[in-house]
Amino acid sequence: MNTTSFMPGGTVYGTLLNSQDEWGALSSQMNQPPYKAPPKAPVLFIKTANTWSENGSAIALPVRVPQVEIGATLSMVIGAPAHAVRAQNAIAFVAGYVLMNDLSIPHASFFRPPVKFKNLDGFLGVGPHMVTPQQISDPAALQLEVRINGELRQSVDFSRLVRSAAQLLADVSEFMTLHPGDVLMLGCGANRPLARAGDRIDISAPGVPALGLLSNTLIQEAA
Repeated sequence: MNTTSFMPGGTVYGTLLNSQDEWGALSSQMNQPPYKAPPKAPVLFIKTANTWSENGSAIALPVRVPQVEIGATLSMVIGAPAHAVRAQNAIAFVAGYVLMNDLSIPHASFFRPPVKFKNLDGFLGVGPHMVTPQQISDPAALQLEVRINGELRQSVDFSRLVRSAAQLLADVSEFMTLHPGDVLMLGCGANRPLARAGDRIDISAPGVPALGLLSNTLIQEAA
């Protein structure tokens, strides 16, 4: 089985509001100031290199952060420069897929999430393996399971994406070039579970065991 240990080699882009469930849960806020309309383009943010945490590592929570949101997602790893690609052949620019856990401090802003809530040290669990597009022919067929201390707390259904993996890549590459090693998250579901220091977070895709088990434990940062 072809699996590759993985850490990002470029920029990691997160995607908001790409789940129909998440969109529905927040739709009542979209017409409020300052935007006054639902977004027409993908809503992106960046997870900087200081956030990346290897599978199996401990992630420290500052004393001022009593709990964090778990953002289980599947991410595309770019394999070739992608600029203005078409959805019909977008997956040809993808080297593979990897599990990620986009941790964030709970917050209400969804159009432009503040860096200080999403980019704390260690706030992106990565891996453990990248698998090829041949092993995941259709990301929409996947479901992720999120367990906290062994208890199932969330299922993320990728058949409910607003934009499919191919369409998301096409829409993003319309206004920016993605380079080999860059990573683009497909988005997270609604009702993200919360976790605290002392909790172990396990994320898996039962339908694709080659992705492995992404596991991180939250600890309290030393004063």
